[in-house]
Amino acid sequence: MARKIIIDCDPGIDDAAALCMALFAESLDVVAVTAVEGNVTCDCANTNLQTIIEQLDPPKIPRLGMASPNKSSNYRPATHIHGMDGLGDAGLAKVTHHHSHPSEKILLDEIRSHPGEISILCLGPLTNIARVLKRDPDISTSIREVIMMGGSVSAGGNITPTAEFNMYCDPHSAAQVFESDIPKTLVPLDVTQRIGLTLDFLDNLPGEWDRRGALLRKILPSLYRAYHNELGQESINLHDAVAVLWVLMPDLFESTVMAGKVETTGEHTRGATIFDRRNQRQWHRNVEVVIDVDVNAAIGAMQRILNK
Repeated sequence: MARKIIIDCDPGIDDAAALCMALFAESLDVVAVTAVEGNVTCDCANTNLQTIIEQLDPPKIPRLGMASPNKSSNYRPATHIHGMDGLGDAGLAKVTHHHSHPSEKILLDEIRSHPGEISILCLGPLTNIARVLKRDPDISTSIREVIMMGGSVSAGGNITPTAEFNMYCDPHSAAQVFESDIPKTLVPLDVTQRIGLTLDFLDNLPGEWDRRGALLRKILPSLYRAYHNELGQESINLHDAVAVLWVLMPDLFESTVMAGKVETTGEHTRGATIFDRRNQRQWHRNVEVVIDVDVNAAIGAMQRILNK
């Protein structure tokens, strides 16, 4: 039986790549895709989500949830990486549906309809999950697991010296989710940054005749340019696609259970993920953390999944 999953994302070029993998995977039943403010503002995230689903036209159309504003005062979208429209300014025909529901409502509806069966794959800030917990504190026992792309163990940050972007955008929500009793897995920068995709990856995508290939060939070139111009890299990191790969092929990775929290107030450490690794640890172990990956096998697997 296919695994029921909700994808909570902030699309985002790498979110689009992740959806290209997940929505066509026979082992996954993507019951919903919900938007959250992160890489782009909530209005842009909502339009982009609807546009991506329309472009891909997957075998099963998931329910869609719409984002609302992140109340964090330090939030800034990552338009320098994803483009002003979040999808590489590729000129995609934008789609907006007239009838929509908030992301937290869709999440609550699906979790209540399938208690204990839903995995939630979080590819953006953890705003929506924290809102779900606030609206129904008892819902945590009905969630199978939450898989979070974000944070860092030893790799430092990518938005500040200490913080990864998703955690930095809404650290209070992240801290609440870390402290919850939901089974959790973290796919951090330590792993996602190791999978560098050169232009060969772009060359090996499906052709324009394939909906996934057509979309990715339009939006990925701008990501290569942004990584070159902004970060000085000749390869790109599709962080969110790596998190999907963990869901689909966990045998390619190594993980361990750790004791983690998220810093919410530090002047230089806001949004940092902190782990108690002392010999006499005082925090309880609360999150499975992915710590290693077979890089070559992972790249090959991503290419095969997108070409299947």
